[in-house]
Amino acid sequence: MPCWQANWTHVTKIDPDKSLPDRDTYVEVAETGTDAIIIGGTTSVTEERVQPLLDALASTEIPVYIEPTYRPTIFDHVTVAGYLIPVVLNAGDTTWITGVHTEWVRSTKIIDWEHTFPEAYIVLNPDSAVATYNQANCDLNAADVAAYAEIAEHLLGQDTVYLESSGTLSESAIVAAARDALSSATLFYGGGIYDYDSAYEMAAVADTVVVGDLLHDAGVEAVEATVRGAKDAPHES
Repeated sequence: MPCWQANWTHVTKIDPDKSLPDRDTYVEVAETGTDAIIIGGTTSVTEERVQPLLDALASTEIPVYIEPTYRPTIFDHVTVAGYLIPVVLNAGDTTWITGVHTEWVRSTKIIDWEHTFPEAYIVLNPDSAVATYNQANCDLNAADVAAYAEIAEHLLGQDTVYLESSGTLSESAIVAAARDALSSATLFYGGGIYDYDSAYEMAAVADTVVVGDLLHDAGVEAVEATVRGAKDAPHES
């Protein structure tokens, strides 16, 4: 497991295009017990929206990563531990496999490659914004997902495979199939985790669960429950 994600069982994703519930703060998000924070979303990962979040998280001790989308921008801020760059393996629009990445490299003078890490995304929910955005082929069974995961690790050399089921909880058997296909790559799962039980269920078949919409919809206390579920789940050594 790469050192930047060593021992992560729970990650909270903050969408810069969404707000927190009343009275919740970004510092409280960092104090939920989550292992890391990712700032990212399908759109609107812009400097104007991200910088205030970084300022608010400046006093936190857990790592904060930025997951840019179109034309990734390197945000110069002391809070940023690194950058996570999605490569959507089942995108119908190949722009999201290498196209936007090529434009980014060509248009950026200096890239901090030492702190920039790719994520091999497999999008599972056809009704999600990300699936619509990149025209993902989500008609996948467990064997298909396992094959994508194996290709990501062994053919493309990816250290992180991210199953994205935003908006709905995937079948645990599909997530387990991806996990079983991997030798050393880390398996992230995100989508539909809304309480202790769903976090426990997915953390038992993935290395790391990612909670995003729940934070914006239900707040910090709901996220804390998912942290407990993820950390209580059995994990393979």
